[in-house]
Amino acid sequence: MNEVENTDHKVLLLTGYVGLIASFLVGCGEFLLHFDPLARFSENGYDFMLAAPEAQQTIGHFIGVLSAPFYIIGCWHIYLMLKPANSKFALLLFFVGSYGFIIGGDWISSRASIGAIVHTQSLGVDLNSLIALYDVRYETLLSVIRITTLILSAGFVYLALTGRSNYQKWQAVFNPIILLIGCFVVYLINKDIGKYIMPIALNVAFFIFFAMSIIQAKKITLTSKV
Repeated sequence: MNEVENTDHKVLLLTGYVGLIASFLVGCGEFLLHFDPLARFSENGYDFMLAAPEAQQTIGHFIGVLSAPFYIIGCWHIYLMLKPANSKFALLLFFVGSYGFIIGGDWISSRASIGAIVHTQSLGVDLNSLIALYDVRYETLLSVIRITTLILSAGFVYLALTGRSNYQKWQAVFNPIILLIGCFVVYLINKDIGKYIMPIALNVAFFIFFAMSIIQAKKITLTSKV
């Protein structure tokens, strides 16, 4: 590697680590917001949010919201890894992924509020109208996050399979949407384990993805030294 290539490689690794840390911290925030030892995630409503005290949800709120923007730097890492295959398409995927995480940051910023509403309703106050508004205004945003993750994953698979990106072709199998589905499968098979993954499934998927991506990025150095 020459001086420029070495600098580029450091940026590649740094952005990957930032994405990894973002997925870990946002996951910690969501865990504090959402974890329910009774695993009531598949039930209608938000009863699972009664498990976490409001003070804990407030802490989770700040950890999640303040960490979420760093996901965008992680998206830049994905762009850099895919760039050799098709720079314009990789850049488009960067914008798609970043948009999804921006919407995701907006969504997670609402979770402590719905937690407070549910806690208040458990005291006998009728807040069904507020919960209905929350469903319309925020839960629908989950569809945007899922769609952008699907598009990012499909584009990633396509560019990885060309063999021209910085990823090995087999990495295409371990794309974010497949890893996300895997988290749900674990929950369906074994709730005792899955209940720890389900509340933070997207973050778990991206943590695994960024970890594997960093391993692939490190191999670029090893190849160049041969």
